[in-house]
Amino acid sequence: MTVVELAPGGGWYTEILAPYLRENGKLIAAGNDPQSASEGARRGAARFQQKLDANPAAFGKVEIGAFAPPATYRIAPKGTADMVLTFRNIHNWIPIGEDGMQTLFKQVYDSLKPGGVFGVVEHRLPAGKAQDATASSGYMHEAYVIKLAEGAGFKLAAKSDINANPKDKADHQGGVWALPPTYANKDVERDKYTAIGESDRMTLKFVKP
Repeated sequence: MTVVELAPGGGWYTEILAPYLRENGKLIAAGNDPQSASEGARRGAARFQQKLDANPAAFGKVEIGAFAPPATYRIAPKGTADMVLTFRNIHNWIPIGEDGMQTLFKQVYDSLKPGGVFGVVEHRLPAGKAQDATASSGYMHEAYVIKLAEGAGFKLAAKSDINANPKDKADHQGGVWALPPTYANKDVERDKYTAIGESDRMTLKFVKP
């Protein structure tokens, strides 16, 4: 099985996926482009590579792609991936605009085999709350994510509330980052945010027909 992790960041989920796939699969980590014109992106790519190099027993077989929308989509060769996963990242890409988001989802679609799965976890904005143009709060409308995926050709196969948190009303000063584990507001109302817990999240499974 070939699995692509989009935007692995610091590698929290990579620590789970890489050992699981090491002997009977392949993990492609498609994140910051080491050849990017952005110094920040190059530093991020270098930090991630250092993490992999520090533990070859776990990460020695991880392959490196690059995913930096709207310019770079080295995800996997077309039609070769069994699964593409991304965790709490879609809000980061909203500033590329509607056309850019449609292209992004189509790039994911094209990388998958027929029957391949695109798995998405994202902070969920209640349907009754307005979505700002840049998703600066970190929250996304579930219906909009589904619309983007279906527009690229995906079929919604399943939804789960395994990551739901009804105590999170998505109305925090500082957005989703006010909640644990980030606590962006530091000690301001920290007990309140601790009681809420981590964000309410959509968990969606899309399939390429």
